[in-house]
Amino acid sequence: MRHTLPLAPQFYVTAPQPCPYLEGRMERKLFTALQGEHAQKLNDSLSKQGFRRSQNVLYRPSCAECSACLSARIRVADFVPSRTQAKVLRRNSGLVRNATSPWATEDQYALFRRYLDFRHAEGGMADMDIFEFAAMIEETPIRSRVIEYSEIGGRAPGDLSAVCLTDVFDDGLSMVYSFYDPDLAPRSLGTFLILDHVEIARAAGLPFVYLGYWVPGSKKMGYKAGFSGLEIYKAGAWQPVGDPADHRAELHPLSVDPIAEQVARISLPDGRVRKDSVSEFPDLPRNR
Repeated sequence: MRHTLPLAPQFYVTAPQPCPYLEGRMERKLFTALQGEHAQKLNDSLSKQGFRRSQNVLYRPSCAECSACLSARIRVADFVPSRTQAKVLRRNSGLVRNATSPWATEDQYALFRRYLDFRHAEGGMADMDIFEFAAMIEETPIRSRVIEYSEIGGRAPGDLSAVCLTDVFDDGLSMVYSFYDPDLAPRSLGTFLILDHVEIARAAGLPFVYLGYWVPGSKKMGYKAGFSGLEIYKAGAWQPVGDPADHRAELHPLSVDPIAEQVARISLPDGRVRKDSVSEFPDLPRNR
């Protein structure tokens, strides 16, 4: 008879780094390795507790100064596009979707470089080379897809307009990282990708689309509050986002629980909670 050890991952914490969302703050992440035959099950479980995937690790912000980063997801059944979002859908109705295996291509990387130069020239990913890009796309131990979008008419057939690395959970889709042609910025492709993922999830019978972190007080992340059916993971449970102003308390240091308490409350797929000590590690790749 074949036996396997119970799922019991070790958790680590990164050293403090400058926060990319709130000026003057320092960020720190709690993370664990994502590997082995239980990787998909661990990913599904921890993602429901506010964790995100970056290559072969799962992480969650665990900053000493605030707890502003709140995991966000759209309830597909409750989503209704706004007038502006409906216009975005019509504006991009000529895009064709193609879901492929998580395999990096030169065309994807060329688009990725143009996007970074346009939107994040000073960001933590600005110097990512093609090998690091390939690692971001291909190093996934779970069910992932690269969803490409191309134009029909008006552009050369086959030209990439947008790309999204998407993970498939047991209860939804997670938009790990997306990028698009900066020449098409007026068409709000970032919003379109989210809207299209809602449609993909609805067609697949999946109840949620995970958007990463919403950060009250951050202009970079404020757009996520504009989607109906949005809920956030806060105080150990998913809840409707409500009025964004109601979450300002998360910007205060007293909103942060000690890391040992945070780890002790993490539920694992086998029903246990983790109570081990936490070790310190350097920073992780940025792709939220």
